Amino acid sequence: MSFSTDGLARACAGHPKRTLAGWLVAVLVSFIVIALLLGDALTSEGDVTSNPESKQAEALIHESFPPEPTPSEIVVVRSDRYTVDDPAFEAKVRELSERGEALGIVADAQSYYASEEEALVSKDRHATMVPLVMRSDEVAPLVELVQSADGQDGFQVSITGSLTADADFEKLSEEDLQKGELFIGLPAALIILLLVFGAVVAGLVPVLLGLLSIVIAVALTALVGQAFEVSFFVVNMISAMGLALGIDYALFILSRFREERGRGLEKIDAIVASGATASRAVLFSGMAFVLAMCGMLLVPDTILRSLALGAILVGIVSVLAALTLLPAVLSLLGNRVNAGRIPVIGRRAISSAGSEGRFWSWLVGGVMRRPLLSLVAATALLLAATIPLFSIDTGFSGLSTLPDRFPSKQGFDALNRDFPGTGVDPAQIVVQGDVGSAPVQTAIAELTASLANQDAFGSPAQPVSDGGDTVLISVPVAGDADGTAATAAIRHLRSDLIPQAFGDLETTVLVGGATAESVDYFDIVGNWLPIVFAFVLGLSLILLTVAFRSIVIPAVAIALNLLSVGAAYGLLVLVFQKGVGDGLLGFQQVDTIEAWVPLFLFSVLFGLSMDYQVFLLSRIKERYSQTGDTAGAVSFGVGSTARLITGAALIIIAVFGGFAAGDLVMFQQMGFGVAVALLVDATIVRSILVPASMKLLGDWNWYLPSWLHWLPDVHVEGQAAAEPAAAATKPPESSAPATG
Repeated sequence: MSFSTDGLARACAGHPKRTLAGWLVAVLVSFIVIALLLGDALTSEGDVTSNPESKQAEALIHESFPPEPTPSEIVVVRSDRYTVDDPAFEAKVRELSERGEALGIVADAQSYYASEEEALVSKDRHATMVPLVMRSDEVAPLVELVQSADGQDGFQVSITGSLTADADFEKLSEEDLQKGELFIGLPAALIILLLVFGAVVAGLVPVLLGLLSIVIAVALTALVGQAFEVSFFVVNMISAMGLALGIDYALFILSRFREERGRGLEKIDAIVASGATASRAVLFSGMAFVLAMCGMLLVPDTILRSLALGAILVGIVSVLAALTLLPAVLSLLGNRVNAGRIPVIGRRAISSAGSEGRFWSWLVGGVMRRPLLSLVAATALLLAATIPLFSIDTGFSGLSTLPDRFPSKQGFDALNRDFPGTGVDPAQIVVQGDVGSAPVQTAIAELTASLANQDAFGSPAQPVSDGGDTVLISVPVAGDADGTAATAAIRHLRSDLIPQAFGDLETTVLVGGATAESVDYFDIVGNWLPIVFAFVLGLSLILLTVAFRSIVIPAVAIALNLLSVGAAYGLLVLVFQKGVGDGLLGFQQVDTIEAWVPLFLFSVLFGLSMDYQVFLLSRIKERYSQTGDTAGAVSFGVGSTARLITGAALIIIAVFGGFAAGDLVMFQQMGFGVAVALLVDATIVRSILVPASMKLLGDWNWYLPSWLHWLPDVHVEGQAAAEPAAAATKPPESSAPATG
């Protein structure tokens, strides 16, 4: 390679203060950029960049009908004592309306007492709803007003709607992410690092590098956000992946440095040796991760693209920090990296650096004695875990999945109780053509009659455009706008009711609205999933073929990673859709898996799995280059890296497991999916499937067809330093400063 990781390590270790100063300047500039630009760069809105039916309907409605303010929130007022005809009930509603108008954020309140519209009164006449047109997105003062009125004089007052729900989802996501990252993920990661390294300083260095990578990546995102729309979820993605990748990469290189010091190398030589081996593996690991995340950039969805952008940026920064800043820090610390050694654990962790763990060697030895049996048994177990995947249903977890403590959920329950079939997000059926002709009029009448016979739809409104060529049929959709019943109703409307009514008429009929947008989103993500799979698998195959000069190793690595991803999908469906163990784990059973979760999980899991695969295989290849013994190389590689890979996986499991401990279903599914897949990957795949398959393949592991010999020989495994003449000297275990 023209790019030399060991040369870079030598340069940074030789000028540590300059390197550190450069990174400190980058951090300071990043804080300034974040303070000035981040607020304007992020948006809470998501959008698809393609042109599905719902967007076409929205454009046609905007073109044909003058924009009119529509209700976005609904206040439900109920009294078990009074009916709406009692003066006390009317006085209560009028009082609430006056107080709402005084806030200055309500443009119009559609009260029963002003319109005498019976649709605003429940069947038992003990409740009324007040649809509200808002002046802006600021809904917090109105929610506070409703909460203060609830329970007074025996009246139950609640509110729900799109703005209220958005505010509650945003609040819950912030709570869950903060708890997951700061109160669970970061402390757990630090504890795991202390156990792996056995010393406080060695445990803190990877965390500090992870935090630094997060800051710089957020600043880069703020710059990109000046030109492109970026979702605010990108910050959480950067935080999670920055901790995971920054810690992992530093963990691998720092462990190799301690191993080389234990072999007797001087400080700078140990840093260079680490740069020639572990740093090179980290570089390829980072490339594999970035390529996996590029798959999400293909999907025409601003949120998924934002998540991919954040992961790619923090991945690149993490690699750069590991390759440049870490050698400089190690040069300054020397043996002080072992300062604050933990009793018992510390001495064992330092002295065993780079050696084969007793337990892991025993496990791998047993697997390689019966490789075929081990391979078949482990594969069968993962395939069995994958079976529930075939009954997966994707969708959105809407208002109905929010905890009961949130105002929008309370209002949603009240609305469904007293006004079933009512919502603030109606389906909008736009009909354009010769709408005045008898055939089209007949078709419209047939469609409205069909809607009246469906429990999922309410009473429609039917305005006509000023030009007389467009009709808008606005019909309420019952229940949760993102729920399975609502989405099934829209699919039934599009595929059955509209074709039955309009047949072969030369008329444009499109369905829009919030639920239609959700249905289109599900279809877009589902259609792009196999494309992303093919893209990521293809690029990974190319990268690993170049890295290891073999077509067998990449093919096996991809197959094993697909097994772990499939098992994660299956267990996700089993727990969340089927409800197996959901109560024990503290999760909520739902009807669907979030539509974006399978695609997100595949990209993240494949990228992280390839991280560990490259690190493990590079160590195996390094040993094989020295001995020519595949079985011995596999045994040494797995035994010497299992402790590190398991520790690295546990760190990411802790970070994403923190998300799963929250209340938001989408984060529960994301966190559980990542955690269980990495647990499978670090145990069954790395400890059983990899050694069993490589033992069975033997020298075929390194097969490269002659027609591919033109590929560059990059030596991802690097070249380990030779044993120093003073190898017999005692390894530097003291926490006292070392001069080099």
